[in-house]
Amino acid sequence: MGNCCSDVGGGMAAVSGAASSAATGNQNDAVDMYLRSHGIHGLFSQIELSFSATSLRDRDVFSKSDPMVAVYIKERDGAINEVFRTEVVLNSLTPTWIAKYTITYHFEVVQNLLFKVFDVDTQYHNVEMKMLKLEEQQSLGEACCTLSEIVTKPNRSLTLDLIRREESVSSTHSQHCGKLTVHAEECFSSKSTADIILRCIGLESKDLFSKSDPFLVISKLVERGISIPVCKTEVLKNDHNPTWKPVFLNIQQVGSKDSPLVIECFNFNSNGKHDLIGKVQKSLADLEKLHLGREGENLYLPTLVGHNYENKILNSKLLVDKFSETVQHTFLDYLAGGFELNFMVAIDFTASNGNPRLPDSLHYIDPSGRLNAYQKAIYEVGEVLQFYDADKRYPAWGFGARPIDGPVSHCFNLNGSSNYCEVQGIQGIMMAYTSALLNVSLAGPTLFGHVINRASGVACDSLSTGAKKYFVLLIITDGVITDLQETKDALVKASDLPLSILIVGVGGADFKEMEILDADKGERLESTTGCIASRDIVQFVPFRDVQSGEISMVGALLAELPTQFLTYMRRRDIKPST
Repeated sequence: MGNCCSDVGGGMAAVSGAASSAATGNQNDAVDMYLRSHGIHGLFSQIELSFSATSLRDRDVFSKSDPMVAVYIKERDGAINEVFRTEVVLNSLTPTWIAKYTITYHFEVVQNLLFKVFDVDTQYHNVEMKMLKLEEQQSLGEACCTLSEIVTKPNRSLTLDLIRREESVSSTHSQHCGKLTVHAEECFSSKSTADIILRCIGLESKDLFSKSDPFLVISKLVERGISIPVCKTEVLKNDHNPTWKPVFLNIQQVGSKDSPLVIECFNFNSNGKHDLIGKVQKSLADLEKLHLGREGENLYLPTLVGHNYENKILNSKLLVDKFSETVQHTFLDYLAGGFELNFMVAIDFTASNGNPRLPDSLHYIDPSGRLNAYQKAIYEVGEVLQFYDADKRYPAWGFGARPIDGPVSHCFNLNGSSNYCEVQGIQGIMMAYTSALLNVSLAGPTLFGHVINRASGVACDSLSTGAKKYFVLLIITDGVITDLQETKDALVKASDLPLSILIVGVGGADFKEMEILDADKGERLESTTGCIASRDIVQFVPFRDVQSGEISMVGALLAELPTQFLTYMRRRDIKPST
C-alpha cells in the first residue's frame, strides 16, 4: 500500500489502491433475522458516497491545505465510530476526493453520519492512510447529517456547512470554514428485472375436504446447494389450476439469467406448516425458453425410497404465461424524482385506555418525561419518516372520544381546530396529543373506518392534483375494533390509492383481528361487495413484542413500506421522472 496523498490538483486520482470501503454495521442484524423469518424484507440498498469541498480554510503557511475526509457513524447510544477515510488531496481548498464510501441504506433506520475534514501535515504524507493519527492533524471543520437527508435530495447531493467543533459548542456564530458536499449514488450493476407470470395445471390435493391452497416460493441456489428464498406469490384458495399474479425478479438479485433457481409449490396451512406439492429447478433462461416454446415442465416431489430420496415425477405441470425483461426503477429513483412520503397519525382515545390522570393509564403523561406507548410510537415512526416529507406538516386525528359538550367522534382533529387537521413537525403531534387529553372525554367504541376513510380522502385529493406524494397513516390503538367489516371495506378501497397503513397495538388486548387486516399470511381482504384488495397496504405490530425486546417497532412497521410504495407505482406505470 502506497502513501496517503494525491498530487493531482483537485484530487483527480486516488491513491493506496482503495476506491471504496463497505460498512454494513450490525445494529440491525437481530431485527433483520426476525423480519426475514416472518417473511418481511426491508429495503437494503448499497449507497456509494463521494465527497467534494469548497472554500476550505488555508492552514498552511507556504502552500494551501492538504485536506482529507474521515467518516463516522453515530450510534443511537451516542457512540461515534470511524468507518472510512478518503485520500489526501495536496494543495487544494476546493478538493474533489476520488475514494468513495459504500454504506448499506436501511429505510427503516435513522443513520446518523459525521464528517470531519483534516489538513494533513506534510511530515505525514508518506504514512499509510490507516496508520495516520487524526488527532495529530489540524481540523478544517466538521458536519453531520442523516443518510436519509442525502438520498431524499432531488439530485442526491447535500451541501453542509463546515464548523469547528470547539466553535459549535462555545459560540453562537461560527467562523466560516467552507462547505462539504456529499453525493450519493445507488450501486447497481443492473436494474434489469424479469417480469414473469407463472401457473400450474393438475396440482394434487393436499387437503382432505377441499382443493389445495397453492402458492410458489422461488429460491436461488448458492454454495453447497443451499437455497435462499428471493420471492413468493400470493396464496390462491381452492385451486388446482392456479395462475398467480406477476412476480418481478431482479436479475442481479438472483445472480444471472443462467443461475439455477428452485421453484417450489406449497399448499398453504394456517399453522405455518405448509405442504410441498412439487418443485422444479430452472434458471431464468430456462423459464424464458418454456414461455417461448409454450411448454410445461413436470413438477417433481422428493420421495423417500429405502434410505435415499428420489425425485418422483408428477403429472402436475408448471407453465410460464409471460416472460419479459424490463428496467425496474428503485425506491431511491423515485425519491430522486421528487416523490415524498407524507406522514399522518390517528390516536385511540377510547375509555379502555384508562383514566389519563392515573399512572396505570396507557395515556398517562409522566412528569419525569418518560414517554408512554403512544408517544413512543409517534416519535420512533415519525423520526424515520420526517426526512421524506418536505413541509413536515402532518395531519393528526383522534378517535373514540367525546369533545367538550359534543357527541362521541370517531375522527376529530387532534389540534382542536374545526377547520384544519395539520400540525407542524413531530413535536407538533406530541403537543396536540397532550392537549387533546385535557380537552376530550375518553369514550368508545373502537372504530377504524372513519379515520381510514379520512386518510383516503387526503390521498385521493392529492392524486387528483398529480402531486408526487405517497401517504403513510399510523394508527395507534389499545383495543379490538368493533367495525371489522367496515374497516375491511375502507382498506379495500384504500388499496387503490397512494396510501399505506401502519397499526401499533398497545396494551394487553387480543389483537387477532388486527392480524386479519395485515395480509402477510397470504389472504387478501375482501369487501362487503366482494371486491378484493388490489395490494397489501397494512402492517401491524403489537407494542408488547417491542417491549419484550423481540422486535424493533420501526423495523417491523416500516420494512414493507418501500415495497408497498413500489407496488403501487409499478402497477400504475408511474415513472420517477426527474
